[in-house]
Amino acid sequence: MGVSFEKIDGTILIDFETRPSPNPTPEEERAAKLTDLGFGRVFTDHMAVVHYNQARGWHDARVESRARFLLDPATAVLHYAQEIFEGLKAYRRDDGGVNLFRPDANARRFWNSAERMAMAPLPEPVFIEAVEQLVRIDRDWIPGGEGSLYLRPFMIANEVFLGVKPSSEYVFAVIASPVGSYFKGGPAPVSIWVSENYTRAAVGGTGAVKCGGNYAASLRAQAEAIDHGCDQVVFLDAVERRYIEELGGMNIFFVFDDGSLLTPPLGTILPGITRDSIITLSKQAGTRVREETYTIDQWRADAASGKLREAFACGTAAVISPIGKVCSASGNFVINGGAAGPVAMGLRKKLVDIQYGRAADPHNWIRKVL
Repeated sequence: MGVSFEKIDGTILIDFETRPSPNPTPEEERAAKLTDLGFGRVFTDHMAVVHYNQARGWHDARVESRARFLLDPATAVLHYAQEIFEGLKAYRRDDGGVNLFRPDANARRFWNSAERMAMAPLPEPVFIEAVEQLVRIDRDWIPGGEGSLYLRPFMIANEVFLGVKPSSEYVFAVIASPVGSYFKGGPAPVSIWVSENYTRAAVGGTGAVKCGGNYAASLRAQAEAIDHGCDQVVFLDAVERRYIEELGGMNIFFVFDDGSLLTPPLGTILPGITRDSIITLSKQAGTRVREETYTIDQWRADAASGKLREAFACGTAAVISPIGKVCSASGNFVINGGAAGPVAMGLRKKLVDIQYGRAADPHNWIRKVL
């Protein structure tokens, strides 16, 4: 089937041309790879690709064998970092079907990221169809149990030029990587290093955009955290260096003795889809959720007094990670005796059960692909 883009009553209709891999991974080899999965090391047989240029708009949508991109040395993305990406998962239900979790939210965030990076926004239906097409053709790569298929949609500027301007050409693609349970033996509390030397984002910057530059800027701080024996880094605001913002790749929540939750406000941090889901589930359960600033000194004092009962990070990969210890140049402190708390673990179970189709989905977050 050839590819076409057509608008009827404002709705974009698309057809993806499917070109199955002539050499798919043999079943025995695929099964062996699925037995010992890390994160983002094993990849499926196919990828979805759509091209853009100013003359034709979005065109040439297809699913084809996963392959390398051929890039000219002067390709724009290599010089000016015009690129964005997303992360979401496909989950195998007990009945053998496959769920996606809130792909529409990923598509909207991708659109917003593209606009901030002066890139051509990708229509939401095209984003979702590309993801679904790839999941359908590579469904046998989805692990059972608590495993999932991690999907990485991304877009790069591929015009060949060295002038500083927005590119006139882009390529959008989706690749997939089977992943096992993020935690072996259950979620273990992580240790956090407070970065006092590096910041992640400032007002007016790209902190709320899922672009590679944000993550590249966090790597030095993450290395510093590892040097101090910690698992992750947490960033403070760029102006006063007091207010908690987010981790290198995860949002953060605090749980207090009155049962309320607090999470830093949006603006300079990524509007996480897991973050938004936790807020929604918590409010549905009658929990007061505050989106307010919170300083590192408050965190330390509340942990010492017992006012703070739990802290946890959240994101697509891990869902929820309890925080057990916070380290900094000013000294260390422990939260909840260094153990995972009931609020974090209860929210994690609620989310995971919805994702795998084991619980009701009152917010229509699940999109059944198969």
